[in-house]
Amino acid sequence: MSRRVLVTGGASGLGAALAARYADRGDRVLVTDLAETADVPAGATYARLDITSEDDWAAALGRVRADLGGLDVLVNNAGIAAGGRIDRLGAEHWRRVLDINVLGAVTGCRTFVPLFKEQGAGHIVNVASAAGLVHPPAMTSYDAGKAAVVALSESLRWELGPWGIDVSVVCPTFFRTNLAASLGDDDPLMNTVATRLIERSKLGADEIADRVVAAVDAKRFLVLPDRNARLAFWTKRLARPLYDRQMRGMGARIHRAGQESDA
Repeated sequence: MSRRVLVTGGASGLGAALAARYADRGDRVLVTDLAETADVPAGATYARLDITSEDDWAAALGRVRADLGGLDVLVNNAGIAAGGRIDRLGAEHWRRVLDINVLGAVTGCRTFVPLFKEQGAGHIVNVASAAGLVHPPAMTSYDAGKAAVVALSESLRWELGPWGIDVSVVCPTFFRTNLAASLGDDDPLMNTVATRLIERSKLGADEIADRVVAAVDAKRFLVLPDRNARLAFWTKRLARPLYDRQMRGMGARIHRAGQESDA
């Protein structure tokens, strides 16, 4: 049966791949992003949406009610990459990361939960990151923001379950996308590290999207769509000494690289 889907950050990367997967199978998709216009899959429509704007979210809700007559899946995908050593990150960096990566998803949920309650059904899909479950060094703002999205999702899972509303949280590791373009210039060393990890990944957005859509169809809560994400999650849970050694080793490598770059 055709479903009604809204995807944020849908003009590129994982958002575009998710929108394409839903549209290809005949779902009615509203693709949203920051640009005034964007190319979207056949059968999908587009609307500008700044996820930090209450007014834009209200307009999206109005568009959904008028054009789709309701919503079945809300995909809070939009976000930015971030990284840096704690003494390199200023207050403005933290405000920007949390405003987009956390409050953007929060506002989306706040906007559409009343509609889902009216319907007695709906599915919220929050795209977080493996960094929300395991917390590598020199990624404090990104780790904290994505951990908040995981916590938001788990809390909503129990809160909204009695209303017939499902929740999923997606936690991939790095995959090939244009996410590195959103990195700021607070800590060039860590930007280089993050960009290298993204570019060297064997997985692309299309493969991640296939796995996410299948997991959402199965109504899975925690979606770990790649092998590295599953390894990191289970290593932390079941082999904590090994996990601690890995994190200490990563911290030591960043320390050495920082000394070399600052010399």
